[in-house]
Amino acid sequence: MVAALFTGSLVAILVTVGIVLSLVFETFRFLQIVPLTEFLFNPQWSPQTAIRTDQVGASGVFGAIPLITGTLLISAIALAVAAPIGLFSAIYLAEYANSKTRAVVKPTLELLAGIPTVVYGFFAVLIIAPLLRDGGAWAGLSVSSESALAAGLVMGIMTIPFVSSTADDALIAVPLSLKEGALALGSTRSEAIRQIIIPAALPGITGGLLLAASRAIGETMIVVMAAGLAANLTLNPLEAVTTVTVQIVTLLTGDQEFDSAKTLAAFALGLLLFIVTLILNVIAQHIVKKYREQYD
Repeated sequence: MVAALFTGSLVAILVTVGIVLSLVFETFRFLQIVPLTEFLFNPQWSPQTAIRTDQVGASGVFGAIPLITGTLLISAIALAVAAPIGLFSAIYLAEYANSKTRAVVKPTLELLAGIPTVVYGFFAVLIIAPLLRDGGAWAGLSVSSESALAAGLVMGIMTIPFVSSTADDALIAVPLSLKEGALALGSTRSEAIRQIIIPAALPGITGGLLLAASRAIGETMIVVMAAGLAANLTLNPLEAVTTVTVQIVTLLTGDQEFDSAKTLAAFALGLLLFIVTLILNVIAQHIVKKYREQYD
């Protein structure tokens, strides 16, 4: 039994190491063709390359800045939606709702995490994008049919359970003695929540927000359907943008030559995305681990 458990753990570790090494190796091949400075600092992304050297456009432009900007823009919009709604719902469930209401509302919220992302994409395309376009026309604004705002809003709805569940667990984990002490000193329930419970649960809440950010950064289907494929370097949420994950899918779609810079760019983008999400996850785990025992 011990050998079986050790084997299972070893397989998981080896698979992770294999994935990372494959990304690093292919990224190294890509950087032999495209300089690292161009990849990280060039403001243009046009990965279209010709198959033969005699064709027009035999070399593309591989600047990741528009992709990084689009990824951060959509993720920021998603967190702006998910953070307050998720936190407020967690506070209600942990401090105000009775047991019957909690038994119904909490599983309902968590169902949002189980809905396929393609369904969210259809919702963004059929409902949210037309509403934004019509509302923008009424207000005199030019809203693209595919926009970062539409994708960010729907992605925010999708990530609400990540924030809500983590914050709810953190709020419940706060020792009851802290709350009772605040109430005994004359604090109202809202004052106890604002000044005692939320600060005590802040490490868990922050960790949940960072995990939700990692989930938003790695989303693909919603962005493909609602934000488009245009690599525009813009901070205007009403325009079409694209993200790192969308371009990875685009670069590897169809028959590709794995010796070309176009295909190898997908691995470089994958490694970049892996590093970003890894950093966010490490920060989240560090915050939770550092402050967890303080309130046990």
